[in-house]
Amino acid sequence: MHKNNRQNRRRVRRGHQQNPWFRQHGSDERCNTAAQQSPQDSGRADDDEAPSTSSGTAGSSSAPDLPGYYFDPEKKRYFRLLPGHNNCNPLTKESIRHKEMESKRLQLLEEEDKQKKVARMGFNASSLLQKNKLGFLNATSYCRLAHELRVSCMQRKKVQIQSSDPSALASDRFNLILADTNSDRLFTVNDVKVGGSKYGIISLRGLKTPSLKVHMHENLYFTNRKVNSVCWASLNHLDSHILLCLMGIAETPGCATLLPASLFVSSHPGGLERPGMLCSFRIPGAWSCAWSLNIQANNCFSTGLSRRVLVTNVVTGHRQSFGTSSDVLAPLLFNGCRSGEIFAIDLRCRNQGKGWKATRLFHDSAVTSVQILQEEQNLMASDMAGTIKLWDLRTTKCIRQYEGHVNEYAYLPLHVHEEEGIVVAVGQDCYTRIWSFHDACLLRTIPSPHPTSKSDIPSVAFSSRLGGFRGAPGLLMAVQQDLYCFSYS
Repeated sequence: MHKNNRQNRRRVRRGHQQNPWFRQHGSDERCNTAAQQSPQDSGRADDDEAPSTSSGTAGSSSAPDLPGYYFDPEKKRYFRLLPGHNNCNPLTKESIRHKEMESKRLQLLEEEDKQKKVARMGFNASSLLQKNKLGFLNATSYCRLAHELRVSCMQRKKVQIQSSDPSALASDRFNLILADTNSDRLFTVNDVKVGGSKYGIISLRGLKTPSLKVHMHENLYFTNRKVNSVCWASLNHLDSHILLCLMGIAETPGCATLLPASLFVSSHPGGLERPGMLCSFRIPGAWSCAWSLNIQANNCFSTGLSRRVLVTNVVTGHRQSFGTSSDVLAPLLFNGCRSGEIFAIDLRCRNQGKGWKATRLFHDSAVTSVQILQEEQNLMASDMAGTIKLWDLRTTKCIRQYEGHVNEYAYLPLHVHEEEGIVVAVGQDCYTRIWSFHDACLLRTIPSPHPTSKSDIPSVAFSSRLGGFRGAPGLLMAVQQDLYCFSYS
């Protein structure tokens, strides 16, 4: 064993002696010795052993890659990569990559605090006003470009959350947030420290500058099951309920639950809402759920399961099942599957029939989010390969693709705001990216205020009327225990 260790050290030492980089960056004696060499020898050595470009951390420096070693550009030396996990502080590729990502995040945060970024070259407030005065822009284009300009200048401020239990706010971590249609309420799912989840509704009526204060309305409604999917449901009136898809554990099967918003005290403006109906539908193996806004499926919601879609009428309890060839991760009247297929359901056909697939589109990876636009002629979808596409449902062709989104395997939502003309998505790298809906131009990339982690992916909500009809435009971001507001300046 000692003999093998001595042989390994000799090989590393011999490799260091033959490497021109070590001759130039070694000790003072080696530097003096290298300086006495003839220019022809040094030039010949550089030609024979040109440093290779590193695909990892050494790529930014001139040091070559050595198998099993990592070059630290700050200390200017090599360190051995430990193959196992028995060491208390192992130096692995994952830790090196995490260190680089954290350094990049801190640099971007510092740049955002110092200067304002411009989304398009030569595009600023003065040029926009001048083009509008000269009549080069119509009202729609002017409003769209004004939103793009303000999005690029949004500033981050921390929101103060008031609650009857302040100690819980310091320990409970945000899992997701979801704004209602009027953007005056925010439904939250928080991971409780002792285990399980807790639901709440944040009233955004007090979200006004300069003091950003909101109130959290909680309810003692806990669950020890994972929340797969959440959406607002309009059963009694607009956004009267919250539809949750819960994963089953052990002997408890999965289910879809309609949670009345009235369970949260004074969560609705005016406080005159009557107690709603709390009901749960036993649906084993449910992946996701979505409330139907189509008049053909009134009071219905769809649930994505393994190799089938289940459409349930809340009032009558009637169910329709549609078999598929793949797991349905994003259910609507248009459904996205794990295989990458997106298909529409024709509810006029019986579930035993063969012609119920009205439209079919295809992605190269598992589809995680499907958004039908207002005119119902276009559809936007994202998948686990980080691809975001805008489809024309009439021609079944891709109109536009939005570059830059990062996703490898996570179930990440997609936010489309046609009125403001922007698309928002949070990647698995914890960066929030905002694109122009009309030309797919990347307007802004916002780093997370907290260190990047796969378990701390931010959840966002954007609206031009945060807090109601007279609210201010901006972006809300929830990460760990904090809530931030990126308001228009």
